[in-house]
Amino acid sequence: MSREHTTFVGSKIKGIRESKNISIDEMAARSGLSVEQINSIENDQHLPSLGPLIKVARALGVRLGTFLDDNDELGPVVSRAQDRLSHSISFSNDTADARKHMEYHALARQKTGRHMEPFIIDIQPSEERTFKLSAHEGEEFIFVMSGEVEIDYGKTTYTLGEGDSIYYDSIVEHHVHGAAGQQARILAVVYIPF
Repeated sequence: MSREHTTFVGSKIKGIRESKNISIDEMAARSGLSVEQINSIENDQHLPSLGPLIKVARALGVRLGTFLDDNDELGPVVSRAQDRLSHSISFSNDTADARKHMEYHALARQKTGRHMEPFIIDIQPSEERTFKLSAHEGEEFIFVMSGEVEIDYGKTTYTLGEGDSIYYDSIVEHHVHGAAGQQARILAVVYIPF
């Protein structure tokens, strides 16, 4: 997907931080990330994985979905396939050379007050096998729509194929990535208590 159709969250994070009069140093202290990481994220030089992005959301006192929201909708939200393809967000998978290995298509970005974050995630192939695991409060559910993925969860690696699913506590260090050299598509639902 081309950059013009992809949302990068840096400017939105910076805008929220500045509107709340939070300095970068204070943001770093609140999130546990370094000042350099915050600057890199805000300038869209480093695409964070989901773990650091959740820490940023908590430090700002907002839901993770705030970085994706366009409008507020109190009732049901329908996500059409053609709309999903034009609104996505990219994250790295924290590999040494990662730039854009996971593309998240938000399925409920207009739903206000939501407690779950549903995504369709396209995972690009990568031969990199060294990943930085992350942990955060909450739970995650993953259903493999196509391809094969690996989930490093604590000291165990789970390999899931098309039609397989996994539900886990996010407080345990974890990382989701494609099996070696494989592209995959997953449905992921992330619950983060706020």
